[in-house]
Amino acid sequence: MRRRWTVLAPVAALAALGSTWASAQTRPEDTEVHAPVPVIVTPGEASGAPPSDAVVLFDGAGLDEWVSVRDQGPAGWAIVDGALEVRLSAGNIETRRRFGSYQLHIEWRVPEGVTGRGQLRGNSGLFLASTGPGDAGYELQILDPFENPTYVNGQAASVYKQAPPLVNAGRPPGRWQVYDVVWTAPRFAADGRLEAPARVTAFHNGVLVQNNTELKGPTRFIGAPQYTPHGRSPIKLQAHAGGGPVSFRNIWVRPLD
Repeated sequence: MRRRWTVLAPVAALAALGSTWASAQTRPEDTEVHAPVPVIVTPGEASGAPPSDAVVLFDGAGLDEWVSVRDQGPAGWAIVDGALEVRLSAGNIETRRRFGSYQLHIEWRVPEGVTGRGQLRGNSGLFLASTGPGDAGYELQILDPFENPTYVNGQAASVYKQAPPLVNAGRPPGRWQVYDVVWTAPRFAADGRLEAPARVTAFHNGVLVQNNTELKGPTRFIGAPQYTPHGRSPIKLQAHAGGGPVSFRNIWVRPLD
């Protein structure tokens, strides 16, 4: 007589374990967490206004938070009607403070009478981490986005030469544009090895344009990017000969580490 074997014991044992786990969590309180209590942050009264824990980098009143990249002296850009305006002769500027990961809000405008086309039409750059002189660092492109064809990994809201924006959410010249950025700085081991790459999430005028984009290294105009170890870094704004001076206002940052 042939016997038939059934595997009932393991199934029964698993069912019993599941029943035990479920019976051990029979109250809502069993899955409630009460500490640590999140810190209270008061949001700005108006849309885009800095929250209570923000570092205000520019509010129209002065350039105390900025220095020249060239010599670390005073930033040589102009304040015109409460807006910070690029001065090409002064070169790039960067923050006095250094940051790791952060949330950033910045508003920028290409002049209404902008001339040129492509990369020579309202060009500047937001370097999320300045890693050296000149244009060294990780650049989120600033450029006239309105009816201005160019290479897609160089248009407005691209991670320059690395990642095109998901969409073009730009406004016409003469109108203020808004970037809201979450920057996750790269992490390096003590021996210089890359432990975690940089990542960026960005909104352009409230529209998602970079979704946790992983960077391959700092921006390079020619050639492939690659990482070099660095620590906390300034935020940099670019002076670029690009068809009319770009202006900035309402710049603030919330350090996340």
